Amino acid sequence: MTKIVAIDGPAGSGKSSVAKALAKALGFLHVDTGAIYRSVAYEALQQDVSLDDEQALAKIALGLQEINPSPEIRSEQVSQAASKVSQYPAVRTNLLELQRRFGRASKTGAVLEGRDIGTVVFPDAEYKFFVTASAEERAKRRFLELESKSIKTTYEDVLKEQDERDKRDETRSVSPLIPAQDAVLVDTTGMSLDEVVRKIKQMVIGS
Repeated sequence: MTKIVAIDGPAGSGKSSVAKALAKALGFLHVDTGAIYRSVAYEALQQDVSLDDEQALAKIALGLQEINPSPEIRSEQVSQAASKVSQYPAVRTNLLELQRRFGRASKTGAVLEGRDIGTVVFPDAEYKFFVTASAEERAKRRFLELESKSIKTTYEDVLKEQDERDKRDETRSVSPLIPAQDAVLVDTTGMSLDEVVRKIKQMVIGS
């Protein structure tokens, strides 16, 4: 049976970098479920589908077979659109089995990151972690990331958009962003990527 490591957390918490590095360290498959929602959002924007049209968005989700490899899905426009798309029950339902299929694709194990991996996608995952950081730290990381990509914005705008996204993620009616009851909380504020990965890896291989 495939070993599943579930890593959940809010935007800017570092979960994407942690999950990718952890998967490499463990020799596991890395599955970025956030990119799946981004792929749906990107397709909706390309097709000029309204982000208020749940059924049209659900149809796009149902037809999705793979993650869009384009770096354009990492843009701020797509990030905000993905947050809105992920609110819809029909979209989440239509993507659930796809996420599980991706997770079970590896015979060795898989590290999945997202916002409801440990609570909904793989509630029986052997290892569950909720990665977080202070709001200021998360906004700073996101701002520096965008700046490195020559995307013009301000720290204040990033913090505001982050707060809005956190509110949407935490208050949506289906699969809200909450730690699984049996998840290990990992606060990455002030920690380096290597430190976080070593900490989580030890808990996985040492169990």
